[in-house]
Amino acid sequence: MNKRLNILVTGCGGDIGQSLGKILLKSPYTKNLFGIDISDKNAAKFIFPNFSVGLRIANCEYLKKLEAFTDDNSIDIVIPIAEPELRFFSENSVLDSIGNAKMITASSKALEVGFDKYKTAQFLEAEGFPFPRTYLAKDITTIQSFPVILKSRTGSGSKNIYKIDTMDEFQFYTRNNIEDYVVQEFITDKNGEFTCGLFRSSKGEIRSQIFKRELISGYSGYGEVIENKTITSLLEKLAVRLDLVGSINVQLRISENSPKIFEINPRFSSTVLFRHLFGFEDLIWSIEDRLGLKLSDNRKDVVGKKFYKGYEEYIK
Repeated sequence: MNKRLNILVTGCGGDIGQSLGKILLKSPYTKNLFGIDISDKNAAKFIFPNFSVGLRIANCEYLKKLEAFTDDNSIDIVIPIAEPELRFFSENSVLDSIGNAKMITASSKALEVGFDKYKTAQFLEAEGFPFPRTYLAKDITTIQSFPVILKSRTGSGSKNIYKIDTMDEFQFYTRNNIEDYVVQEFITDKNGEFTCGLFRSSKGEIRSQIFKRELISGYSGYGEVIENKTITSLLEKLAVRLDLVGSINVQLRISENSPKIFEINPRFSSTVLFRHLFGFEDLIWSIEDRLGLKLSDNRKDVVGKKFYKGYEEYIK
Protein backbone atom coordinates (compact mmCIF):
# COMPACT_ATOMS: atom_id res chain seq x y z
CA MET A 1 0.00 0.00 0.00
CA ASN A 2 1.46 3.32 -1.08
CA LYS A 3 -1.04 5.59 0.63
CA ARG A 4 -0.14 6.74 4.11
CA LEU A 5 -2.95 7.53 6.50
CA ASN A 6 -4.25 10.30 8.68
CA ILE A 7 -4.87 8.48 11.97
CA LEU A 8 -6.81 9.75 14.98
CA VAL A 9 -6.60 8.26 18.48
CA THR A 10 -9.36 9.45 20.81
CA GLY A 11 -8.99 9.30 24.59
CA CYS A 12 -5.26 9.48 23.94
CA GLY A 13 -4.23 10.98 27.30
CA GLY A 14 -3.96 7.74 29.26
CA ASP A 15 -1.14 5.21 29.24
CA ILE A 16 -2.73 3.10 26.48
CA GLY A 17 -3.34 6.08 24.21
CA GLN A 18 0.21 7.31 24.71
CA SER A 19 1.56 3.84 23.91
CA LEU A 20 -0.45 3.74 20.70
CA GLY A 21 0.88 7.17 19.79
CA LYS A 22 4.48 6.01 20.21
CA ILE A 23 3.83 3.01 17.96
CA LEU A 24 2.01 5.01 15.29
CA LEU A 25 4.68 7.70 15.14
CA LYS A 26 7.08 5.05 13.80
CA SER A 27 4.58 3.24 11.61
CA PRO A 28 4.96 3.41 7.81
CA TYR A 29 1.16 3.61 7.62
CA THR A 30 1.05 6.98 9.40
CA LYS A 31 1.04 10.21 7.43
CA ASN A 32 -0.37 12.57 10.06
CA LEU A 33 -1.07 11.53 13.64
CA PHE A 34 -3.90 13.19 15.59
CA GLY A 35 -4.89 12.79 19.22
CA ILE A 36 -7.93 13.99 21.14
CA ASP A 37 -8.45 13.89 24.90
CA ILE A 38 -10.80 15.59 27.34
CA SER A 39 -7.82 17.25 29.05
CA ASP A 40 -4.45 18.68 28.04
CA LYS A 41 -2.95 17.96 31.47
CA ASN A 42 -1.21 14.81 30.30
CA ALA A 43 1.84 13.87 28.24
CA ALA A 44 -0.13 12.97 25.11
CA LYS A 45 0.32 16.50 23.79
CA PHE A 46 4.07 15.82 23.63
CA ILE A 47 3.55 12.57 21.71
CA PHE A 48 0.82 13.43 19.22
CA PRO A 49 1.94 16.07 16.70
CA ASN A 50 -1.67 17.16 16.26
CA PHE A 51 -3.21 17.17 19.74
CA SER A 52 -6.47 18.81 20.72
CA VAL A 53 -8.98 18.82 23.56
CA GLY A 54 -12.36 17.29 22.78
CA LEU A 55 -15.79 16.94 24.36
CA ARG A 56 -16.77 14.44 27.02
CA ILE A 57 -18.91 11.54 25.89
CA ALA A 58 -21.85 12.89 27.92
CA ASN A 59 -22.00 16.02 25.78
CA CYS A 60 -24.89 15.81 23.32
CA GLU A 61 -22.64 17.33 20.64
CA TYR A 62 -19.93 14.68 21.07
CA LEU A 63 -20.58 12.53 18.01
CA LYS A 64 -21.42 15.47 15.77
CA LYS A 65 -18.19 17.26 16.71
CA LEU A 66 -16.14 14.10 16.24
CA GLU A 67 -17.62 13.53 12.79
CA ALA A 68 -16.83 17.14 11.87
CA PHE A 69 -13.25 16.71 13.11
CA THR A 70 -12.71 13.61 10.97
CA ASP A 71 -14.06 15.39 7.91
CA ASP A 72 -12.14 18.63 8.49
CA ASN A 73 -8.84 16.75 8.92
CA SER A 74 -9.42 14.06 6.26
CA ILE A 75 -9.04 11.33 8.88
CA ASP A 76 -8.73 7.83 7.42
CA ILE A 77 -8.66 5.77 10.63
CA VAL A 78 -10.18 6.44 14.08
CA ILE A 79 -8.96 4.39 17.06
CA PRO A 80 -11.02 5.04 20.21
CA ILE A 81 -9.27 4.05 23.44
CA ALA A 82 -11.23 5.42 26.40
CA GLU A 83 -13.74 2.89 27.75
CA PRO A 84 -16.61 5.42 28.07
CA GLU A 85 -16.23 6.12 24.35
CA LEU A 86 -16.00 2.45 23.45
CA ARG A 87 -19.11 1.72 25.50
CA PHE A 88 -20.93 4.56 23.76
CA PHE A 89 -19.96 3.32 20.31
CA SER A 90 -20.86 -0.26 21.23
CA GLU A 91 -24.25 0.60 22.71
CA ASN A 92 -25.11 2.80 19.72
CA SER A 93 -23.74 0.34 17.11
CA VAL A 94 -21.23 2.89 15.83
CA LEU A 95 -18.37 0.47 15.15
CA ASP A 96 -17.75 0.70 11.42
CA SER A 97 -17.07 4.35 10.61
CA ILE A 98 -17.28 7.95 11.79
CA GLY A 99 -17.87 10.27 8.88
CA ASN A 100 -15.61 8.97 6.12
CA ALA A 101 -13.10 7.45 8.54
CA LYS A 102 -12.92 3.73 9.28
CA MET A 103 -13.00 2.73 12.94
CA ILE A 104 -10.78 0.21 14.67
CA THR A 105 -12.32 -1.50 17.68
CA ALA A 106 -12.86 -5.05 18.83
CA SER A 107 -15.96 -6.64 17.33
CA SER A 108 -19.39 -6.12 18.87
CA LYS A 109 -19.76 -9.39 20.83
CA ALA A 110 -16.33 -8.97 22.43
CA LEU A 111 -17.28 -5.44 23.50
CA GLU A 112 -20.65 -6.51 24.87
CA VAL A 113 -19.24 -9.43 26.86
CA GLY A 114 -16.04 -7.75 28.03
CA PHE A 115 -17.55 -4.50 29.27
CA ASP A 116 -19.91 -6.22 31.71
CA LYS A 117 -18.15 -8.38 34.32
CA TYR A 118 -21.32 -10.37 35.04
CA LYS A 119 -21.96 -10.99 31.35
CA THR A 120 -18.32 -12.09 31.10
CA ALA A 121 -18.93 -14.74 33.77
CA GLN A 122 -22.20 -15.84 32.16
CA PHE A 123 -20.52 -16.16 28.77
CA LEU A 124 -17.57 -18.14 30.14
CA GLU A 125 -19.91 -20.50 31.99
CA ALA A 126 -22.18 -21.03 28.97
CA GLU A 127 -19.19 -21.75 26.71
CA GLY A 128 -17.54 -24.14 29.16
CA PHE A 129 -14.49 -22.04 30.01
CA PRO A 130 -12.85 -22.26 33.44
CA PHE A 131 -13.63 -19.09 35.39
CA PRO A 132 -14.00 -17.85 38.97
CA ARG A 133 -17.52 -18.12 40.38
CA THR A 134 -19.16 -14.72 40.04
CA TYR A 135 -22.36 -13.30 41.58
CA LEU A 136 -24.26 -10.04 41.56
CA ALA A 137 -23.57 -8.26 44.82
CA LYS A 138 -27.21 -7.23 45.18
CA ASP A 139 -28.25 -10.90 45.29
CA ILE A 140 -25.94 -11.77 48.19
CA THR A 141 -27.23 -11.98 51.76
CA THR A 142 -24.19 -13.69 53.24
CA ILE A 143 -20.75 -14.86 52.10
CA GLN A 144 -19.72 -18.29 53.33
CA SER A 145 -16.02 -18.23 52.47
CA PHE A 146 -13.52 -15.36 52.43
CA PRO A 147 -11.60 -13.75 50.88
CA VAL A 148 -13.57 -12.75 47.79
CA ILE A 149 -13.03 -10.10 45.14
CA LEU A 150 -15.49 -7.23 44.90
CA LYS A 151 -15.36 -5.34 41.63
CA SER A 152 -17.42 -2.89 39.67
CA ARG A 153 -19.57 -4.67 37.10
CA THR A 154 -18.72 -1.96 34.56
CA GLY A 155 -15.34 -0.75 35.86
CA SER A 156 -12.04 -0.87 34.02
CA GLY A 157 -8.43 -1.43 34.97
CA SER A 158 -7.74 -1.78 38.68
CA LYS A 159 -10.29 0.84 39.77
CA ASN A 160 -13.00 -0.21 42.22
CA ILE A 161 -11.54 -3.66 42.86
CA TYR A 162 -11.29 -4.80 46.50
CA LYS A 163 -10.18 -7.93 48.28
CA ILE A 164 -12.88 -8.52 50.90
CA ASP A 165 -12.28 -10.46 54.12
CA THR A 166 -15.46 -9.80 56.13
CA MET A 167 -19.15 -9.01 55.67
CA ASP A 168 -18.52 -5.64 57.26
CA GLU A 169 -16.07 -4.80 54.48
CA PHE A 170 -18.54 -6.02 51.85
CA GLN A 171 -21.28 -3.80 53.28
CA PHE A 172 -18.93 -0.83 53.58
CA TYR A 173 -17.81 -0.88 49.93
CA THR A 174 -21.29 -1.54 48.54
CA ARG A 175 -23.12 0.91 50.79
CA ASN A 176 -23.63 3.56 48.10
CA ASN A 177 -24.06 1.54 44.91
CA ILE A 178 -24.50 -2.19 45.40
CA GLU A 179 -26.18 -2.47 41.98
CA ASP A 180 -22.86 -1.89 40.19
CA TYR A 181 -20.83 -4.59 41.93
CA VAL A 182 -20.13 -8.26 41.40
CA VAL A 183 -18.55 -10.67 43.86
CA GLN A 184 -15.98 -13.03 42.44
CA GLU A 185 -14.22 -16.10 43.80
CA PHE A 186 -10.70 -15.20 44.91
CA ILE A 187 -7.94 -17.00 43.03
CA THR A 188 -4.51 -16.75 44.61
CA ASP A 189 -1.65 -15.48 42.47
CA LYS A 190 0.84 -17.94 43.99
CA ASN A 191 0.98 -19.67 40.59
CA GLY A 192 1.30 -16.35 38.81
CA GLU A 193 -0.97 -13.89 37.02
CA PHE A 194 -1.06 -13.77 33.25
CA THR A 195 -2.04 -11.03 30.87
CA CYS A 196 -2.48 -12.08 27.26
CA GLY A 197 -2.72 -10.21 24.01
CA LEU A 198 -5.24 -11.89 21.70
CA PHE A 199 -5.79 -10.91 18.06
CA ARG A 200 -8.04 -12.45 15.43
CA SER A 201 -8.31 -11.17 11.89
CA SER A 202 -11.46 -10.85 9.81
CA LYS A 203 -10.30 -14.00 7.97
CA GLY A 204 -10.00 -15.95 11.22
CA GLU A 205 -6.22 -15.92 11.76
CA ILE A 206 -5.49 -16.01 15.50
CA ARG A 207 -2.33 -14.71 17.18
CA SER A 208 -1.60 -14.47 20.91
CA GLN A 209 1.16 -13.62 23.35
CA ILE A 210 1.33 -14.47 27.05
CA PHE A 211 3.00 -12.39 29.77
CA LYS A 212 3.46 -13.64 33.30
CA ARG A 213 3.26 -10.31 35.07
CA GLU A 214 3.43 -8.46 38.34
CA LEU A 215 1.23 -5.47 39.09
CA ILE A 216 2.76 -2.25 40.36
CA SER A 217 0.27 0.49 41.36
CA GLY A 218 -2.43 -1.24 39.34
CA TYR A 219 -0.37 -1.54 36.15
CA SER A 220 1.69 -4.31 34.61
CA GLY A 221 5.01 -3.10 36.01
CA TYR A 222 7.05 -6.19 35.21
CA GLY A 223 6.49 -9.22 33.06
CA GLU A 224 8.06 -12.10 31.20
CA VAL A 225 7.02 -13.68 27.91
CA ILE A 226 6.14 -17.31 28.51
CA GLU A 227 5.01 -20.27 26.47
CA ASN A 228 2.03 -22.24 27.76
CA LYS A 229 0.20 -24.51 25.34
CA THR A 230 -2.82 -24.85 27.62
CA ILE A 231 -3.30 -21.08 27.82
CA THR A 232 -2.67 -20.65 24.08
CA SER A 233 -5.31 -23.28 23.28
CA LEU A 234 -7.74 -21.58 25.68
CA LEU A 235 -7.17 -18.21 24.01
CA GLU A 236 -7.72 -19.62 20.53
CA LYS A 237 -10.99 -21.20 21.63
CA LEU A 238 -12.04 -17.92 23.28
CA ALA A 239 -11.35 -15.92 20.11
CA VAL A 240 -13.61 -18.21 18.10
CA ARG A 241 -16.43 -18.33 20.65
CA LEU A 242 -16.37 -14.53 20.97
CA ASP A 243 -16.56 -14.12 17.19
CA LEU A 244 -13.59 -11.87 17.76
CA VAL A 245 -12.27 -9.57 15.10
CA GLY A 246 -9.61 -7.22 16.44
CA SER A 247 -7.43 -7.12 19.53
CA ILE A 248 -8.36 -7.73 23.17
CA ASN A 249 -6.63 -8.47 26.48
CA VAL A 250 -7.36 -11.56 28.57
CA GLN A 251 -6.27 -11.98 32.20
CA LEU A 252 -5.90 -15.33 33.95
CA ARG A 253 -4.73 -16.98 37.13
CA ILE A 254 -4.09 -20.68 37.64
CA SER A 255 -6.27 -22.60 40.08
CA GLU A 256 -6.37 -26.38 40.53
CA ASN A 257 -3.83 -26.70 37.71
CA SER A 258 -6.21 -24.96 35.33
CA PRO A 259 -5.96 -21.40 33.96
CA LYS A 260 -9.10 -19.46 34.84
CA ILE A 261 -10.13 -16.34 32.94
CA PHE A 262 -11.12 -13.59 35.36
CA GLU A 263 -11.12 -10.58 33.03
CA ILE A 264 -11.69 -9.83 29.34
CA ASN A 265 -10.74 -6.29 28.34
CA PRO A 266 -12.14 -5.70 24.82
CA ARG A 267 -9.58 -3.12 23.76
CA PHE A 268 -5.86 -2.57 23.37
CA SER A 269 -4.25 -2.93 26.78
CA SER A 270 -1.52 -1.20 28.76
CA THR A 271 0.98 -3.81 27.54
CA VAL A 272 0.38 -3.00 23.85
CA LEU A 273 3.75 -1.24 23.47
CA PHE A 274 5.67 -4.04 25.17
CA ARG A 275 3.98 -6.57 22.90
CA HIS A 276 4.83 -4.44 19.88
CA LEU A 277 8.50 -4.29 20.87
CA PHE A 278 8.46 -8.09 21.12
CA GLY A 279 7.08 -8.42 17.57
CA PHE A 280 3.43 -8.92 18.53
CA GLU A 281 2.21 -5.92 16.54
CA ASP A 282 -1.54 -6.17 17.10
CA LEU A 283 -2.13 -2.45 16.51
CA ILE A 284 -0.45 -2.65 13.10
CA TRP A 285 -2.27 -5.89 12.28
CA SER A 286 -5.59 -4.24 13.18
CA ILE A 287 -4.89 -1.43 10.72
CA GLU A 288 -3.83 -3.86 8.00
CA ASP A 289 -6.86 -6.06 8.55
CA ARG A 290 -9.24 -3.09 8.52
CA LEU A 291 -7.78 -2.02 5.17
CA GLY A 292 -7.98 -5.51 3.71
CA LEU A 293 -4.21 -5.92 3.54
CA LYS A 294 -2.15 -9.03 4.16
CA LEU A 295 -1.01 -9.15 7.77
CA SER A 296 2.66 -8.43 8.35
CA ASP A 297 4.52 -10.77 10.66
CA ASN A 298 7.59 -9.69 12.62
CA ARG A 299 7.11 -12.19 15.42
CA LYS A 300 10.15 -13.99 16.71
CA ASP A 301 11.09 -16.28 19.56
CA VAL A 302 10.96 -14.01 22.61
CA VAL A 303 10.10 -16.56 25.29
CA GLY A 304 11.96 -15.55 28.45
CA LYS A 305 12.25 -11.90 27.45
CA LYS A 306 11.24 -9.47 30.19
CA PHE A 307 9.67 -6.02 30.28
CA TYR A 308 9.87 -3.29 32.92
CA LYS A 309 7.46 -0.37 33.10
CA GLY A 310 9.28 2.96 33.27
CA TYR A 311 8.34 6.61 33.31
CA GLU A 312 9.24 9.60 31.20
CA GLU A 313 9.11 13.28 32.10
CA TYR A 314 8.05 16.13 29.81
CA ILE A 315 8.62 19.83 30.48
CA LYS A 316 7.00 22.76 28.73
